[in-house]
Amino acid sequence: MPETPPIVSEELQLLEEATERLGRAAGRTYASEDEIIGELQHIQEQIRGGKSDDKSAFEQQYEHLVRLLEQLRRGRPTERPDPLSPYFAHMRLNTDGRTFDVLLGKATCLEDGLRIVDWRHAPVSRVYYRYQEGDEYEEEFGERMVEGRLLARRSVSIRQGELERVTSPQGSFLKEGMEWTTVRQAPPRLAPKPEKQAGTGKSAFSTGKALRQDKHLPDIAALIDPEQFELISKADSGPVVIRGGAGSGKTTVALHRIAWLAYQTPSRFPPHKMLVVVWGRALRDYVGKVLPSLGVKGVGVATWSDMSRALVKRHFPGLPNHTNANTPSVVSRIKLHPELPRLLEELVRGRQAPPTGASAVDDWKALVGDSAILGKLSGIPPQDVQTAILWARSQQAQLAARADGEKNAETWLDEEDDALLLRCWQLRVGNMKARDGSQVRFSHIAVDEVQDFSPMEIAVLFAMCDKHQCITLSGDTQQHIMEKGGSLRWQDLLLGLGIASTELSTLRISYRSTAPIAAFSRAVLGPLAEQESAPETMRDGPAVEVMTFAEHGACVDALGIALRTLLREEPNASVALVSLDAATARLYYEGLERMELPELRLVEEEEFAFAPGVDCVDVSQVKGLEFDYVVVVGASLGVWTARPHHRRLLHVAATRAVHQLWVTCIGEPCEAVQEALA
Repeated sequence: MPETPPIVSEELQLLEEATERLGRAAGRTYASEDEIIGELQHIQEQIRGGKSDDKSAFEQQYEHLVRLLEQLRRGRPTERPDPLSPYFAHMRLNTDGRTFDVLLGKATCLEDGLRIVDWRHAPVSRVYYRYQEGDEYEEEFGERMVEGRLLARRSVSIRQGELERVTSPQGSFLKEGMEWTTVRQAPPRLAPKPEKQAGTGKSAFSTGKALRQDKHLPDIAALIDPEQFELISKADSGPVVIRGGAGSGKTTVALHRIAWLAYQTPSRFPPHKMLVVVWGRALRDYVGKVLPSLGVKGVGVATWSDMSRALVKRHFPGLPNHTNANTPSVVSRIKLHPELPRLLEELVRGRQAPPTGASAVDDWKALVGDSAILGKLSGIPPQDVQTAILWARSQQAQLAARADGEKNAETWLDEEDDALLLRCWQLRVGNMKARDGSQVRFSHIAVDEVQDFSPMEIAVLFAMCDKHQCITLSGDTQQHIMEKGGSLRWQDLLLGLGIASTELSTLRISYRSTAPIAAFSRAVLGPLAEQESAPETMRDGPAVEVMTFAEHGACVDALGIALRTLLREEPNASVALVSLDAATARLYYEGLERMELPELRLVEEEEFAFAPGVDCVDVSQVKGLEFDYVVVVGASLGVWTARPHHRRLLHVAATRAVHQLWVTCIGEPCEAVQEALA
């Protein structure tokens, strides 16, 4: 058998020792405060009389027992490392002439010579996130400044007690069967550049052995970079605003910030007092599964549309329970206008009315039905204001008829009215109510894809926070896909929310896609690309392939052959066939279904399986997700236009790809693709 790489042998020995010591430590429990206090007194004596070489270990054990005592006094169960997956990272430090190993996990164990620390609170974990192997470090641990050198920095994957992967600056090592193979330092690829099939003019996928890095995903906490770590651990008051391109880790930062806050101050940030608001249902389902894995259970995760609709029903039971799907775009644009929150506040201050739900409804009616107010909105021509006024009058007439008992009155609300009504309630009545009648006050709210929320919607969420206004807003205006609302520029969003531009933090490294994919994705934006947030990529990869066909049937045939080969050679691959609209997604699904392509799915209403295979889906459903392969189908001239909205949609579709991107066209490629190829 091939010789095991030295780094792997070292990690195997370390895991064996850690597992043995964890087994011994498992029998040592502290059932009462008195036991812990007694042990603390004993350690104090050891520190006073012990050797200098032992002092650091005793101090760490002392700190650990203090935290156990705090947990016991708070009624919080003490946590121990999972013996089947005790840690996800290893670093070797040299300090004051001593060399020792520290392991990072999701719980702490500093007994029997072990140094497994919880990455969320242990000061020493900062060394892992802020420094690279070989760097000298200087950090404040407790009340003393510690200097040293980071001798080794490795991430590991341990499942069911078995070491499966080691990643280090010297290389990545993967266990396949009983042997260890080296994943070369050259960036891993799911496929090299597709080769042309002789005589056909068609391309074919060609796969390698490695999916992502090695098919075993490491704990995401092991991959957080120093810039992300600083945002995660920012102050627990006021807004944190994160700008970053696709794959830069915006969502990772937001979710780990929740875990950080919950662990640092559990009394102030209990899970049920925190909320994550996302743009779509697919991301909601994903986030709902990720947070428990971070050790945070019970955090509410909701889409804005579902949450706001439920709140309107609770606070305004006399209004219709359904929304109109045919609201004129002019009306939607006015109701989502960034200047409307300010005008609403002025209106409520100027109207004398009792603090009741009925008064809040009257405020809403006055806002949307007053031409003098709507005429103050910048960029809205008088004819559009008149259209909105006529729509509001018709809407309110139907509501009045319904209130008078007319059963056939065709009543409705616009989707945009939910935020207006809720904000009217907050300004006129006060805090909103939970199901049990208590006030809704969150200690922290995280909003993902904030660029597709209107300032009115964000204002509602701000008002749902407690006095500390602890809120995390993350997004990328280049991925703005809500044609009628949201923010196309960060300065507009920040101005509408009254947030200083200096509060905006930018994540500049894109970890998801390869350099060719990132370059193509940026190129299709054309003049919309933001210079101040140009991404840096970490990996090279195969060139983006653009293929043209005479008709969809020929494209389906070529894709069917290529995808069948891909799924046979790489069964763990995830592939998305992304189209502009649902009809095209169904067309390709039905065509590939006829070819009996295995693991084929048509995605509707964001019901993703999150499993290997091929998803046929329109672009409106994929934001926030990623796939190993992406094929943008039908990116043809006259279908995808050069309008800003279509450029952003194409950018979103392309940036879902981790390893390889194909673009297929029927006839000529669309303008944005042609520009990217020029």
